[in-house]
Amino acid sequence: MASNYYFINIVRFILLVLAQVLICNRIGYLGYINPMIYILFLYWYPVKQNRAVFLIIAFLLGFTVDVFSDSLAIHTAATVTIAYLRPTIMRFCFGVNFDFQSFKISGVPAIQKLTYLTLLIVIHHTIFFTLEVFNFDNILLILKKIIIVSIASTLICVLLSSLFSVKKE
Repeated sequence: MASNYYFINIVRFILLVLAQVLICNRIGYLGYINPMIYILFLYWYPVKQNRAVFLIIAFLLGFTVDVFSDSLAIHTAATVTIAYLRPTIMRFCFGVNFDFQSFKISGVPAIQKLTYLTLLIVIHHTIFFTLEVFNFDNILLILKKIIIVSIASTLICVLLSSLFSVKKE
C-alpha cells in the first residue's frame, strides 16, 4: 500500500514536470499565455501527510521546473509559498471538515474543489508574475498576466483533473 502511494506520487511528479516543460512552456499563446499545470501535483498531494516533507517536495517541484525553464527560482518561490499556505487555503475552502482525520478531497462538492484549485493557482501566479516583472510601475501588466494565465491554467487543470480522476461506482 505504501509503495503504491510513493509510486503514484513519483509518477505524477515526473509526468507533470515533463508536461509543463515540454508542452506548456512552449505554447506561448498570444505571446505570454503559458498555462502552469504542475500546480496539480500540490492539489493532488494527500492532505494528512508530513508537512515538512511536503514543503521539500514542493521545493523540488519548483526547482525542477526552474531548471528546465531557466527562470531563476521564480517557480520555486511561488510553489513553496503555496505549499506553505496550503493548510490555510484548505481551511478557508473546506471549513472545519479539513481538521478531521478522515478528510478526503474526493468527498467534497465540486465547487469547493474548484475554489481550492483556483485559489492555489491565483496565489501562485500572483507571486510568480510579481517576481517576474518585479516593478510595480507595470502593475497593469502584472494583473493582466495573473488574470489571463490563471484562467488558462485553471481550465486546463480542471480538464486534466476530471480526465484523470478515479470514478467510484
